[in-house]
Amino acid sequence: MTNNDNGLMTFGGHLEVLRKMLFRIIGVALVFAIVIFCAKDTTFRLLLAPCDNDFMTYRWIENIAQEFGVEFRFAPFHVQLINTELSSQFMTHVSTSVYLALLFASPYVVVELYRFVAPALYESERHYSVGVSVAIYVLFILGVLMSYYVLFPFALRFLGTYQVMPDVMNQINLSSYISTFTTLTLLMGLVFQIPVLSFFLAKMNMLEAGFMKHYRRHAFILIAVVAAFITPPDIFTCCLVTLPMYGLYEISIVIVGKVNTTSALSDKQ
Repeated sequence: MTNNDNGLMTFGGHLEVLRKMLFRIIGVALVFAIVIFCAKDTTFRLLLAPCDNDFMTYRWIENIAQEFGVEFRFAPFHVQLINTELSSQFMTHVSTSVYLALLFASPYVVVELYRFVAPALYESERHYSVGVSVAIYVLFILGVLMSYYVLFPFALRFLGTYQVMPDVMNQINLSSYISTFTTLTLLMGLVFQIPVLSFFLAKMNMLEAGFMKHYRRHAFILIAVVAAFITPPDIFTCCLVTLPMYGLYEISIVIVGKVNTTSALSDKQ
């Protein structure tokens, strides 16, 4: 029996619903992992694409420069990946499949989490919870794309070709490559949650749009410092990361302003 005499679900009933939800999530993620594992060639062709000078981001930048009448070409480079342990390639294949499966299954995870908590929400909370769930996922995917097309390629280009002496050759371990890629991708996915975090802080009356506007310049400097910390030490990549992050800050000001206005109207009523 999952309901008590008042028709409310018991603690044991909530645990049963949670158990079924976790099994569904694991099942969906497992299906994605198997499909990705079987599509090994396609998966690693995409993951290892930034190792070559023909990666699309470099071509796009060169084409944009030509549109403005600037003859600009990236210096040719290639990062050589190696494997130093017997089982490392297989284990990297398995772990990468799991990471990507969780990424692709994340929309389903968000839906399941919403279905789990929705009965406990007020009608007004349900109204915006769907939008928040969609925003979290969309912003996370934008962060992932930002990492794949901008942050990671330039980080790899700089760190993979940097030499203290010409005689010291770089041979990057495959596991190190995947680990760096995963870390930067997750980091950018989280950084892109700034508008969502601002929304919740405003909902708890802990953040106001006026405060954010007043400290715009301070925020820009802080964002630039964070961007310099997570990017390779060149001004071009730093700018490519700083600008969208600051754009998210400006979007957050608009969101917080609307939340503040709604809260003020509710208080008057």
